[in-house]
Amino acid sequence: MTFQPIKRLFQEPQKSYFLFGPRGTGKSTLANWRHPDALLIDLRLNRERLRFTADPDLLKSLVQAQPDGSTIIIDEIQKVPELLPVIHLLIEEKRQWKFILTGSNARKLKREGIDLLGGRAWKKTLHPFMAAEIKEQFHLGEALHYGLLPLRFDTNQPQEVLDAYISLYLEEEIKAEGLIRHVEPFTRFLQAISFSHGSVLNVTNISRECQVKRTTVDSWISILEDMLIAYQIPVFTHRAKRDLSVHPKFYLFDAGIYRTLRPHSIQDTETELNGQALEGLVAQHLKAWKDYTSEKHTLHFWRTRSGVEVDFVLLGPLGFWAIEVKNSDRILPADLRPLNAFLEDYPEATALFLYRGKERLIKNQVLCMPCEEFLKELTPNFPLNQIIKN
Repeated sequence: MTFQPIKRLFQEPQKSYFLFGPRGTGKSTLANWRHPDALLIDLRLNRERLRFTADPDLLKSLVQAQPDGSTIIIDEIQKVPELLPVIHLLIEEKRQWKFILTGSNARKLKREGIDLLGGRAWKKTLHPFMAAEIKEQFHLGEALHYGLLPLRFDTNQPQEVLDAYISLYLEEEIKAEGLIRHVEPFTRFLQAISFSHGSVLNVTNISRECQVKRTTVDSWISILEDMLIAYQIPVFTHRAKRDLSVHPKFYLFDAGIYRTLRPHSIQDTETELNGQALEGLVAQHLKAWKDYTSEKHTLHFWRTRSGVEVDFVLLGPLGFWAIEVKNSDRILPADLRPLNAFLEDYPEATALFLYRGKERLIKNQVLCMPCEEFLKELTPNFPLNQIIKN
């Protein structure tokens, strides 16, 4: 399978935009595929990076030679942030040039105080594949092991690709960018934080395991988030009637990256590993759905201080859903209690229980649905209620 024939669900803005996302999600391929006649400037290439670092105004000369309405693609814009003021001026010329500025790291732009074109360009994110994009090529078991990064579909050895991704990108490239000094403690940090996938972070414990200062761990978490390798989702507190937790939950951006980073031992069970991977797989789909959907939605989880938790709460113009995920083919009464507690406080919500079984069932006001079916049907700009009715 190759990337080109697969239609991505990402909807491109009409105006200039930033396209952020981790390496390997297909940003450059997508932009070049949709705009084969664009002026392409690839700052991943040393010669291009050096050329534009030495003379940022060269971009002005190149773009002004293009017809009005042309598209200009600049890959990895964060490598030469000095180009952004030039792009700003070119947009002000109002010749309808469209800039697509891809990037895998916003940290350098933020650190140098770049204003990201003062709102003149949209900020968008490209995620790993959604199940609805690859259709019949989506297999839940494979996705739990290898994730949905496009680059892993181009090989017969997906685990080797993921191992290389970790070693060459998450370690060496982060070091090359000057974001860390030593790879070894950062590698320990990546392994330690993988245990927090789908959980509230305990920074003190991670610091102890990595043998580095707590402030260093905080800084490294910030690096992962700036590079879109990880994210946190907050607690849902709207009209709160109970005493709730205040700490967000942490996720790595792809189930395959989680499984690759997570150290294995003989004490690990496949059920435990797949349970965290499954929750993360649902999280990355909901995040993609949210980011690709035109109308704004928010993604949360719900947890009381007594420990009652609902994995995801999605709220916006297209609806209000509470979603619980379980890596089991059976449904026990205890599994539905968190959703029922949530419905007591928010009776207007729709409760979904996603599991590994094969049947749709209604139990105690909760729709129980096969997780694989849900993921295959989840499509941006369509409400989750449409999945329920299918």
